[in-house]
Amino acid sequence: MWGGAKTRWIAYALGCELLAVVATGAALATGFGGPVRPVWFASLIALGVAQAEMSRRIERLRRWMSGQMHINVTSVWYLAGVVLLPPAWVALLAVVLYTHLWVRVWRQVRTRPAHRFVASTAWAMLSCFAASSVLAVLGLHGTPLQTPRGLFALCLAAAVFELVNIGLVAAGIYLYTSQRSVADLIGTWEDNAFELATLCLGGLAALALIEQPMLVVFVVAPLLLLHRYLLLKQQLQVAAVTDEKTGLLNTAGWHESAVREHARVQRRGAAGGFAVLMIDLDHFKRINDTYGHLTGDDVLAAVAVAISGSVRQGDTVGRFGGEEFVVLLPGIGRADVLAIAERVRVAVGELNVVISTGSGTVRVSGLSVSIGVAGHPDAGPTLDDILRAADAALYRAKEAGRNRVAV
Repeated sequence: MWGGAKTRWIAYALGCELLAVVATGAALATGFGGPVRPVWFASLIALGVAQAEMSRRIERLRRWMSGQMHINVTSVWYLAGVVLLPPAWVALLAVVLYTHLWVRVWRQVRTRPAHRFVASTAWAMLSCFAASSVLAVLGLHGTPLQTPRGLFALCLAAAVFELVNIGLVAAGIYLYTSQRSVADLIGTWEDNAFELATLCLGGLAALALIEQPMLVVFVVAPLLLLHRYLLLKQQLQVAAVTDEKTGLLNTAGWHESAVREHARVQRRGAAGGFAVLMIDLDHFKRINDTYGHLTGDDVLAAVAVAISGSVRQGDTVGRFGGEEFVVLLPGIGRADVLAIAERVRVAVGELNVVISTGSGTVRVSGLSVSIGVAGHPDAGPTLDDILRAADAALYRAKEAGRNRVAV
């Protein structure tokens, strides 16, 4: 996020935050939407906090693994609040529940910095405020939910909440990352199906609070189960693209990232570019033959750490199989590419890998890598052209004596 994109995202986030505060304050001052039922407000806070506490570890793990799009199951309590509370009070409900999640879960997660938390809170407030305001304007607040009119109010509230939330979040993701694919901006069909299931539970929670408050606790169990299923789904997705020996992306995972970057560069034309490093650990067979394959695996893991620590935070490192690694370097010039490649080569050369085995300690040093470099668009217009060029450069580096960088 640089230059104009950064400025636009900050302006958008600040605008949403200001609008959320002003709208909530004005509604509180005017009593828009009618009086609040304190017992419902307090009940939804208690339920939301209790559910978050019971699933705190799951939510933290999900946030660590999530990208830009993240399904937040607290929308159960937001939709119930939209139906039961005036606009300002349901916005305050969102503030309380988001703040609790920040204090107890998100502030410890690197992918959830404070500025994104504040923006997300504002988007939740505006989504809740918009849905509740529609019901208030149409006179649907307080309509018995077991009647056709009440069912219509519930469906309308869910639709307005979801559409406003999708629009606000998609705009924020676009300004923050410049991503344009539908899945990146609004999630997959499966993501949205999970969100729909969450909203259905929200409708049941609202009905329970109106008709038989004690029954609302029965919403919590399926919600916790849904939350755990979402975690398992993310774990399976991560496992499918992760190399088990090094923790890096496997070939399929890295290639998927490279395809997305290539598509982004194609959209931006001459304004974009990227490079690829193809890295091969020299004489790796000697390590396996001398120390055994288990020690060889430990050496590969150490080399993976050295490579990851030598590239930029936004670069993508993967293992291509055997002793070969690959790095995707988006938005970079030729001089910087060569500097990073040289940094990788030096870092691996400085490794001193100490491994404890059943028969003692093994120390492996004197490692080296050969690196092939290729960039878009110089090496060709397609991703396959770039990979072939990097692979050819790698073999030139090995033929020239290894432990060097070739372009």
